[in-house]
Amino acid sequence: MAVVTASLVDAAHAKVNLTLRVVGRRADGYHELESLVAFADIGDALQLETGLPLNLEIEGSYAAACGAPADNLVLKAAAAFAARVPGLRLGRFLLTKELPVAAGIGGGSADAAAALRLLVHGNRQIFGRVDFADQRVREVALGVGADVPVCLASRACIMRGVGEELSPPLDLPKLPALLVNPGVPLATRDVFARLAGKFSTASPVEVPRDFAALIKWLGANGNDLTGPAIACVPVIADVLDALRGLPGARLARMSGSGPTCFALFASAEEAAAAAPLLQADHKDWWVQSATLH
Repeated sequence: MAVVTASLVDAAHAKVNLTLRVVGRRADGYHELESLVAFADIGDALQLETGLPLNLEIEGSYAAACGAPADNLVLKAAAAFAARVPGLRLGRFLLTKELPVAAGIGGGSADAAAALRLLVHGNRQIFGRVDFADQRVREVALGVGADVPVCLASRACIMRGVGEELSPPLDLPKLPALLVNPGVPLATRDVFARLAGKFSTASPVEVPRDFAALIKWLGANGNDLTGPAIACVPVIADVLDALRGLPGARLARMSGSGPTCFALFASAEEAAAAAPLLQADHKDWWVQSATLH
């Protein structure tokens, strides 16, 4: 009997931490966070051809930086999901990797989340209607990585705990942005090691929906990991200075544990015009205009 296959494609959107507070550390060593998270309209692409043996091929600009496919979060998510859901139909994945690796924008987590979404779509006989709030999906997502649950929906929200506590989706204004990575990978554990127990205080978060009010609010609510990340990779300070000097930049900040940074603009035209200006002076930096939502 011929094997019946189907080809499915999903986007793995870059995750951007607009704010990030470290509010404590658990007994198991994980840190408690409070972060306003948004997603960009750029990212990786993941294809699944169902009905074939589980496998992963990687192509794209950052394929070489991904390491061995066997260590990729896409395969780890698929294997964990199959162990959790008897009879799950797997397949061959093709990852087009366009986001920098170890960059603080959740590339690997977004890829893993896309894999879970594709497997749900490809197993409707098990899941019925497509529902990413299914407890099995959520448990696997958190087990694969702290950022995978928020990447499942890829909607702006407040993320708390180690990533398992998510607010209802937030309707943020469109945020034209420029994302910049200096080409130096940075391990999250190294950044937290520099934090030295300096924690912020958790507080109720009321996020403005108006663009001007949101920019003002973001200016008063930063990223606690910026200093520790700069101590690990000093060029991050240069990236932030360069972003702040761009015409029309309203705010410049590091995302997550770095080293990727971003600037926000009032219009997509301003963000797009700033990209070649920055790239001309820093040809070895990854520079991408995008819209966050």
